[in-house]
Amino acid sequence: MAFVYSIPMRTRFRGITVREGVLLEGDRGWGEFCAFPDYSDAECAPWLACAVEAASAGWPEPVRDRVPVNCTVPVVDPQRAHALVAASGCATAKVKVADPGVPLRADLERVAAVRDALGPSGAIRVDANAAWDVDTAVAAIRELERAAGGLEYVEQPCPTLDELAAVRRRVDVRVAADESIRRAEDPLRVAVAGAADVAVIKVAPLGGVRRALRVAEACGLPCVVSSAVETSVGMAAGLALAGALPELDFACGLGTLSLLDGDVTSASLRPVDGFLPVPRQPPTPDRMAEFAADRETTARWLDRLRRVEGR
Repeated sequence: MAFVYSIPMRTRFRGITVREGVLLEGDRGWGEFCAFPDYSDAECAPWLACAVEAASAGWPEPVRDRVPVNCTVPVVDPQRAHALVAASGCATAKVKVADPGVPLRADLERVAAVRDALGPSGAIRVDANAAWDVDTAVAAIRELERAAGGLEYVEQPCPTLDELAAVRRRVDVRVAADESIRRAEDPLRVAVAGAADVAVIKVAPLGGVRRALRVAEACGLPCVVSSAVETSVGMAAGLALAGALPELDFACGLGTLSLLDGDVTSASLRPVDGFLPVPRQPPTPDRMAEFAADRETTARWLDRLRRVEGR
């Protein structure tokens, strides 16, 4: 069975205001295929492999029962940022910065509001989504670090590994690699150790829990498991990965259901006191009818699914 969903987002994220995808049913339950619109069919193939693994093969046994998570702060005003963090119960916040057309001043105000909400002991990480060149990144990171009263790390400040390495040599803040890993032609062969201090691992773009575990081992760096803003069905795979990693040194970026205005299941995976449980299988999507996509959207996604399956 394949079901196409469409869920409004509370705030624009990665340029989208509605999250869409396909839920697939197999012998072991459900999987989720929800590659972002800008991904090519070739880049979508690992996302489908992740969904098929969840629905048909299941996941490795976990080594922990729960994982700490960060709250995610999109590009919103300082008041909204403060409220999101205060309501989350999380001790770590990931703040989106460097959105097109948004001045650095606004990012600094957002980060300062997040620090106020977290208090002095909370951890703040920022994500630039590869928006800066090296000089811009260095200057921005220094100002953001001051506004935050210290940063845990800055995620993907520049597009290339060479640029990440150059930034890393010039700032004291840890540098994390995300797009450099998940959008690489072969993530298992990406030499990130000289360019980053932290590897951000996302289960769907890497092809499932088992393959993501191999990528994490090959990176040779501390890993942060992060989401691709899935429903709870897809989020469960990210939690399975976080639960199976031998070491988990940082809070995971898996508390992103707050970005969606709804969920396909009544068993939503929402953080409690900054933690999420590690599930043994995806939750059953018992609220599919509430978020069924329209005919045009359904046809578009099913066509995409057929193309990717045929690769």
